[in-house]
Amino acid sequence: MAEAPALATATRVATSEPAMMSSIPGADQTPPAIPAPLVEPNGRKVQGLSLLERIGRSAVDESDSEELRLRKTLLIFASGLMNMAAIVWLAIYWVMGLKLPTTIPLLYQALSAIILVIYLKTRNFNLFCFAQLSLFLFSPFVIQWTIGSFVSSSGIVLLALLAPIGAMVVLGARESVPWFVAYVVLTVLSGVFDYFTARGEIAGDARVDMRTVAVFFVLNFTILSSIVYLLLRYFVQQKDSFQAELSHQHDLVREEQQKSEQLLNTILPTHIAHRLKRDQATIADGFADVTVMFADIVNFTVLAEELTPKEVVSFLDGVFTRFDELAEKHGVDKIKTIGDAYMVAGGLSGEGTQYVDAVADMALEMLDLTRNEDAMRRYDIAFHIGIATGPVIAGVIGARRFIYDLWGDTVNVASRITAETPSNQILVDKTTYRRLGTRFQFALPQDLTFKGKGQMTVYQMMGKRA
Repeated sequence: MAEAPALATATRVATSEPAMMSSIPGADQTPPAIPAPLVEPNGRKVQGLSLLERIGRSAVDESDSEELRLRKTLLIFASGLMNMAAIVWLAIYWVMGLKLPTTIPLLYQALSAIILVIYLKTRNFNLFCFAQLSLFLFSPFVIQWTIGSFVSSSGIVLLALLAPIGAMVVLGARESVPWFVAYVVLTVLSGVFDYFTARGEIAGDARVDMRTVAVFFVLNFTILSSIVYLLLRYFVQQKDSFQAELSHQHDLVREEQQKSEQLLNTILPTHIAHRLKRDQATIADGFADVTVMFADIVNFTVLAEELTPKEVVSFLDGVFTRFDELAEKHGVDKIKTIGDAYMVAGGLSGEGTQYVDAVADMALEMLDLTRNEDAMRRYDIAFHIGIATGPVIAGVIGARRFIYDLWGDTVNVASRITAETPSNQILVDKTTYRRLGTRFQFALPQDLTFKGKGQMTVYQMMGKRA
């Protein structure tokens, strides 16, 4: 029997073809240019984002991970929100005639812009992060000190809480601890300072009555709450987006894993595939009792000469696919195909004790195919089948194109019996006959001489007993 490569089911990938231009008038004219949407390094479209978000996207690098991109964008976002708050306070102080407190928001905006420009030039994110968080922390306290007490400034130092919160979101929980400690220390120092020096006056010899102070308290709490909420909301949105993308990638990986497992199960017996997936490097087993069967197509060489190569391969694929279905039906393991021969074995998985009967039943159904399948009747196909039972050695060989194979005297006996079996008959050795004798019908024993084995007794299996 000439050895032929085993057939495998190929996965076809559909490729799209460019659409052809139809005969519409003006189709040969160059279409107007359409502005391409802005795209992040990871391929996401960012067209339609606000100016603040566009600046945040421009601050990231292509080599940045998704997490680092999120941190940079969050810090830019927080800086923009603080600048908006600075504009609000600048307008209020300007209307109230507070000259010294007015300079603090202006100075904050200028420093924040300079820090951003330096970062865009140097791409030193650590320096940018430290500088911006320092502005978040110190600017509210400086404004309070220029106005007066905690009460007269309406608790503007609450905005400094954005420094430890921003550090937690951008840097991490552990890195935010020093910033929170600094916030607490500055708050305590301001409280001590107010206790001894506050007079309830505002710089510039202006006073703020309690109703105005109350309004400022509400404004400060609203600003801080809004900034924290917007930051956390943006963070959660991005986290959910990353989680969805991660889940999608996980589904793709799981789908590819299932395809790989399915392909592995078509190449190897299922129980062997499971062992390989458990990273078992070498698989070599000895079995004391296994039933081995070979099925060979009679005069296949002559048939192959009458058909085209494509027809030959298509015919063998159809025959062996039907054999695969029978093997799965009867719970036996397909070992390999060798040219026009098909090899199966029962008793390798350790599940069930009726594997000799299962192989015999499969052999009988294989002969039924020659009478019932249209393709086989059209080509007048016949099989000769040989079965032997006994000890074998089994294992996986090869590293790239591995195969699960059997060795031993039982395999040789089954192969030689097959070679001597007449057309559309099943011959079994004496061991198999003894296992099946009470449930199957056999003809009279025959003594055949095999090369290297001498004379052996074989039995023709006729069918199952009624």
